[in-house]
Amino acid sequence: MALSFGILTGLVPGALTKPTSTVQPRRVRLLTLAAASKPVASSETKKAREPRGIMKPRRVSPEMQDFLGGVSEIPRTQALKHIWAYIKLQNLQDPENKKIIICDEKLKKIFAGKDSVGFLEIAGLLNPHFPK
Repeated sequence: MALSFGILTGLVPGALTKPTSTVQPRRVRLLTLAAASKPVASSETKKAREPRGIMKPRRVSPEMQDFLGGVSEIPRTQALKHIWAYIKLQNLQDPENKKIIICDEKLKKIFAGKDSVGFLEIAGLLNPHFPK
């Protein structure tokens, strides 16, 4: 069929000037436009959702309370931020391998007495401090 079009356009004068259109592409465009013209929900109509999962404030253990300065409820994400801020402030990362944290006495209390921990271990070591 493609071969016949090539021959026809070569033989018929003015065949190239006539636009050829099919119905199918127009339908696709209309469907695309209809999907794009959906009204977007404004932020005023949406309700603020309660924090869930690791974003929800939870009670913490007494050791974690001491570390956080007496805070009794905090989300895990914020506790992790406080721990990392303390690590950076006290310069407790190993200078040769920044993935290893050298624990001081304050961190040993919340990291089960370990002298050093890997940065990936920190989130797991917080589990005992957030009872369910």
